[in-house]
Amino acid sequence: MLIVKSMHAFLLIGPDKEELKTGSDELAKKLHAKIMDFPLIKIDDVRSLNNLIRLSFEVPTLIVCQNIHETGEAALNAFLKNLEEPQENIYFALTAPTTRKVLSTIVSRCQVIRINKLQLTVNNEDAEEFVKLSVGEKLAYIDKIKDREKAIELTESLVNSYHNAIHSGQLQGAGSLDTIARNAETAGTTLNRLKANGNINLQLTNLIISLV
Repeated sequence: MLIVKSMHAFLLIGPDKEELKTGSDELAKKLHAKIMDFPLIKIDDVRSLNNLIRLSFEVPTLIVCQNIHETGEAALNAFLKNLEEPQENIYFALTAPTTRKVLSTIVSRCQVIRINKLQLTVNNEDAEEFVKLSVGEKLAYIDKIKDREKAIELTESLVNSYHNAIHSGQLQGAGSLDTIARNAETAGTTLNRLKANGNINLQLTNLIISLV
């Protein structure tokens, strides 16, 4: 079951483009929003989008940007402001086959939703339980993670949970908003290093030790 928190930007991940489209449709229904497809490839596309969303949207609208991993880095950097500053009645759904192909700055500002056989699943609940563990329990937990994809998935979920908490102010066991922001940055750095083929156990251990 998809849990839509107080987010306005979503990153839908999956290998099948048709399933991603179906996932976008289902997300729109849950948000009670109409869909607007808007391709983002070049920085000129971002400028056009910015001109569009300066207008007032009377009804909730989900702007779907497919294949965000194919968007140029300059365009993505220009697009970031839209993810950082929510606008009334505007949501974004970005699609990609894997988070590995998406800039970490984009990933950290979205609720990541994995599409699996037309089902939308999020893993933030696991991250929220992980945050509540003691340092020793966290170290025991990560010691069992040998697969890079699982390590990336856990770290992404932590980034998402901290990011959600910054907006909602709620994440049991996570501390103050300043602490949450620092931990979000730490988790984001770990995510980048894991994606760059950093040692799995070393990066996860450093993450646990660095969390405050």
